[in-house]
Amino acid sequence: MKIVLATYNKHKLLEIKSLIGNSDIELVCLDDIGFNEEIVEDGKSFIENALIKAETIYEKYKIPTLADDSGICIDALGGKPGIYSARFAGENTNSQDKNKIIIEMLEGKLNRNAHYTCALAYVTENEKFIIEKYCHGTIIEKETGINGFGYDPIFYLESYGKTLGEITLQEKNKISHRGKAFKEFKKYIEI
Repeated sequence: MKIVLATYNKHKLLEIKSLIGNSDIELVCLDDIGFNEEIVEDGKSFIENALIKAETIYEKYKIPTLADDSGICIDALGGKPGIYSARFAGENTNSQDKNKIIIEMLEGKLNRNAHYTCALAYVTENEKFIIEKYCHGTIIEKETGINGFGYDPIFYLESYGKTLGEITLQEKNKISHRGKAFKEFKKYIEI
């Protein structure tokens, strides 16, 4: 079965292929089907944005489509950056600068609780499957670790005594928001 993953990111495609791990599924990205337009993600939630992406691609190509939208939500910032995590502090701001800005915004704040959210939307001719999963932690005061990407080096996991930037990809896939979401999706498509 062919499924389009609504992304241009080849790294994300490989990561999700490993999370799904089903040899009966041919997972392709937007480049592979010749889609080169921008999809306007103007939803108000992770689920809405994931659905926008999946429905847009499905309507155009009529191929089962999977999309995700994810980000970090920080309690002391009222849930921000949330759905704007990728564009937080500007489109071209790198991860280290974003992390520095977050750390500065939390200076003097006692509540440093945060969670990652991953929303998946899977659209076919007859159905829509939606799921949202989370990974909870706290924001630390300096980057630690070189694994992962984005906010991982400042996202501390109490149960591991490490940041997401310090644990292995295999460990991360077991506990991360994206790992949990795709584990449930894998069960869904194997039913």
